[in-house]
Amino acid sequence: MWERHYPGPDLISTRTFGFWLYMLTDAMVYAALFASLGVLSHVVNLAGGPPPAAIIDPVYAYGETITLFLSVLAYGYSMVALKSGNRGGVIGGILVSMLLGVVFLAIAATDIGHLFSRGIIPETSGFLSIFFTILIYHALHILVGIVWMLVMIAQIARDGFTANVVYRLINLRLFWHFQAVIWVFVFTFVYLQGMVA
Repeated sequence: MWERHYPGPDLISTRTFGFWLYMLTDAMVYAALFASLGVLSHVVNLAGGPPPAAIIDPVYAYGETITLFLSVLAYGYSMVALKSGNRGGVIGGILVSMLLGVVFLAIAATDIGHLFSRGIIPETSGFLSIFFTILIYHALHILVGIVWMLVMIAQIARDGFTANVVYRLINLRLFWHFQAVIWVFVFTFVYLQGMVA
């Protein structure tokens, strides 16, 4: 502000700010989904379908939670390697994080497949439609994060740590941590609250 010669905007900060704005809009979508869950999980909206306590399996949810948190931790280690310019450390951390994301999706698919095999499908009731919507919406975000990680590994291998690569890695870190934060809400409001409802 007080400099005589303005050096221009910091592109990494500007692009990261733009990504924060995207995440705020995504948070609003999740807020609407959780508000809908609060309304549709009432006994009136079960429409003869099973109540939340009858379909919630805490084993799957616990496995997903541990896997996702370990994935976030692995990505954090890759960001530590980025500070020292360690290309192998960054790629290795992203690979571990990505593989744990795939395990998360496998557990989620197993959970949803188990429910479908028992005839518990979204069309049964308003509660089940919002239940599956939240789980699948979050799983799609995890899938996008995994694809993004693959792209970043290719860009790091090809370009190294250019300004464009670094800001994309920072935004991916924000995105991946945001998915873990959202999972805390999914675990709390969908699984834990559903088990005691």
